[in-house]
Amino acid sequence: MAENEVEDSEEGEEKKSSKKIIIIGLVVLLLAGAGGGYYFFMGNPEESEGDQTEEIIDEEEEVEDGVDEEIYYDMQQPLVVNFPKGSGANLIQVSISLLVKGEETVEALKKHEPMIRNNLLMAISAKGAKNLKTVEGKEALRDEMLKEVSHVMEKMTKTNKVMNVFFTTFVMQ
Repeated sequence: MAENEVEDSEEGEEKKSSKKIIIIGLVVLLLAGAGGGYYFFMGNPEESEGDQTEEIIDEEEEVEDGVDEEIYYDMQQPLVVNFPKGSGANLIQVSISLLVKGEETVEALKKHEPMIRNNLLMAISAKGAKNLKTVEGKEALRDEMLKEVSHVMEKMTKTNKVMNVFFTTFVMQ
C-alpha cells in the first residue's frame, strides 16, 4: 500500500508541475502578444518622437522667420463714402481687417496703404448703396476688396500674401 501512495503522490506532483508549466507558458505568450500588438499599433516610439521633434523644430523656424505666420492687419482709418441723394443711403463707413501671411506683408500694406485705400473707396462707391444693403451685396464687396488689395500687392511687391478681407464695422446712414 505504501508503494501505491508514493506512486499517486508522484503522479499528482507531475500533474501539478505540468499545469504550472502550461500556465507560465500561456502568461509569457500573452505578454509577448500584448507587447507585439502595442509595438505594431503604436509604432516605434523612438522614431515617432524623433519625427515629432523635427516637425516642431520646422514649425518654430517658420514662425521665427515670420514667413508663413498668419497675421491680421487692421487698417487704421475707416473707409467713408458719400452717396448721392436718393440712393437709399447718404453715407457708408467701413472698417476692415486683412488676413495676411508674414510680417513683411504687413509692412508692404502699410507702405502702399494710400493706393489700397483709393482702390477700396472706388470699389465701395461703384457698388452703390442699394446693393450694399443685402448680404449678397456685402459679400460681393468683400470679394471685390480682396481682388483690389491683391492687385495692388502683386503690382507693387510682385507677391500676394493677402488671404482674406473682413469687415470689422459696416455702417450705412
